Amino acid sequence: MSPDPGHTAMTENMIFDESGLPYSPRFDDHYHSRHDGQAECRHVFIGGNDLPAAWTGKPAFSIGELGFGTGLNFLETWSLWRKSRSAQQTMTFTSLDGWLPSQEFAQQALQNWSGLDELTQQLLANWDDLPQGVVLDSQTRLQVFTKSADTAIVEFPHGIDAWYFDGFSPAKNGDMWSLPLMQEVGRRTQEGGSFASYTAAGWVRRNIEAAGFDVRKCKGFGTKRDMICGTKL
Repeated sequence: MSPDPGHTAMTENMIFDESGLPYSPRFDDHYHSRHDGQAECRHVFIGGNDLPAAWTGKPAFSIGELGFGTGLNFLETWSLWRKSRSAQQTMTFTSLDGWLPSQEFAQQALQNWSGLDELTQQLLANWDDLPQGVVLDSQTRLQVFTKSADTAIVEFPHGIDAWYFDGFSPAKNGDMWSLPLMQEVGRRTQEGGSFASYTAAGWVRRNIEAAGFDVRKCKGFGTKRDMICGTKL
């Protein structure tokens, strides 16, 4: 699907295509599935990391993400977290995006997702403070580093429980899937920690394996046959 330069260009790197979907000309890729980004997130990242079961009974749970985009993955996770957490649990969600969209772009991109209106408004109200880290409720903290992946990853906390690998396509944004980056991810993942990614590219699988993860193919979203998920050895 080709972008339409006449549709609501928020920055030179981010537009909405002729169907109204957020698109990056820089990486020639969409921000999420053209069929249903919300369902994609639930299948790939939430399902691929076995949430909420993975955080059940843990006093603190930490999620790392490569590729924040418009924040849809975070919002879906936060919504599920609020419904399933116990009174004393806390969650830290740490992400990065070297090309973080503007607040206005994110607002337009997020406006049609069902069941997320209240949380979306809270996220957008804190958008400018995301790089410093924000407490969105008494049990949830979010930080989004707006630096290149190789620079930002060394500032991520250690002991992360689950990862969302959600950069643009590996064929178009190889730096987000590089071996050095995955090795830094591995160092920051606790033993038994999980990851999930929509891609199943062979060189990506090998890089993740080299970073100390057991990698397996899982059923992909929609018409995509495979995705990958796994655990830190």
